[in-house]
Amino acid sequence: MLTDEGRHLLAALRDHDPAHELATATRLRREHPAGLVSVALGQARLRQRAVAKFGTGDAHRMFFTPNGVEQATRTSVAAYRARRLSALGVRRVADLCCGIGGDAIALARAGMSVLAVDRDPLTCAVARANAEALGLDGLIEVRRAEVTEVDTAPYDAVFVDPARRGGRGRVFDPEAYSPPLSWAIGAARRAPYAALKIAPGVPHEAVPEDAEAEWISDGGEVKEAVLWFAPRTGSPEGRPGADAGAMPHTTARIAQGTRRATLLPSGASLPDSGLPDPEAGPVGRYLYEPDGAVIRAHLVADVAAELEGGRLIDPTIAYITADALTPTPYATAYEITDALPFNLKRLKALLREREVGTLTVKKRGSAVEPEELRKRIKPKGPNAATVFLTRAAGAPVMLIGRPAPR
Repeated sequence: MLTDEGRHLLAALRDHDPAHELATATRLRREHPAGLVSVALGQARLRQRAVAKFGTGDAHRMFFTPNGVEQATRTSVAAYRARRLSALGVRRVADLCCGIGGDAIALARAGMSVLAVDRDPLTCAVARANAEALGLDGLIEVRRAEVTEVDTAPYDAVFVDPARRGGRGRVFDPEAYSPPLSWAIGAARRAPYAALKIAPGVPHEAVPEDAEAEWISDGGEVKEAVLWFAPRTGSPEGRPGADAGAMPHTTARIAQGTRRATLLPSGASLPDSGLPDPEAGPVGRYLYEPDGAVIRAHLVADVAAELEGGRLIDPTIAYITADALTPTPYATAYEITDALPFNLKRLKALLREREVGTLTVKKRGSAVEPEELRKRIKPKGPNAATVFLTRAAGAPVMLIGRPAPR
């Protein structure tokens, strides 16, 4: 693909429609070797998949492997992490387990020089090609090596993204990561600064006491958790000369031993304030659905404290309710018109009476599946509604409402 002929083929396939792949392949094989055409078509498909993560401009210049597309960090998330490291004064980073280079690209674009390390030769070749394709090869050195054997002493920070997939799919035990999380934590503690990317479902008890744990969502979808490490002594603002103004003050600094939820693209970041769980109370006029990063970080209490009269609808359910509408970036608000014990027949009658044809069903703490409910109700009409299947005060309830005005 790096030959002139391969690049020409890829450019011709930029707007390729996979539905017409057979006809396209037949036409191209008249002028190009069959093997090259097959590889180019595969690369064109991967580039189209990669647009969702890398954007049109970058995706159609980069090179991918199937695993590389699936496991790469979304550009918005990688860029956020890179900005945070830059704001700490980091200028040289060792990117361990670099994959196809998505994070290395973000780090280089934030002004840092990057050593990108992976043990797989094809992955390294792809990462090197991507750095060159995006004009960043002067800032990114790609090295094929075992990450456990790399000397990171010359670098201001290490970034580690351990492989979390094995032969049977996703790996949930942090010690089954490759390399294991314990090794990555050890490498982090030896560096001035470090960021370890881990699965958002990591048990809180697996988070080291000297790390800040940050859960990140993008567009409402939880993408990852990051363990941040800083020097154990000295100023919490980072190294002298760090550009603390590059990001909000509380986000730039690393608060060891705490949790944080960060929402992209807004960049709103909620730090842990150590509040106890809020009390539960009756369902009020408004229901707040916290962002997934807030829930994963166990910061629902911090959101409830921001709301006037904020309380849980049930001690075991992450829905907040209040009688007044308070804007918050950390939760989506709904105006509740009906709070009723769960009864399918009654729900169906209410929605039919109100001519609800556009029905959104959300559940938390309920065994009822939204798609099954939608099939049984068969909504029809010009109006829209949102139904929450959940528990309040320990009992199954159905809450009917609509998104609150912003």
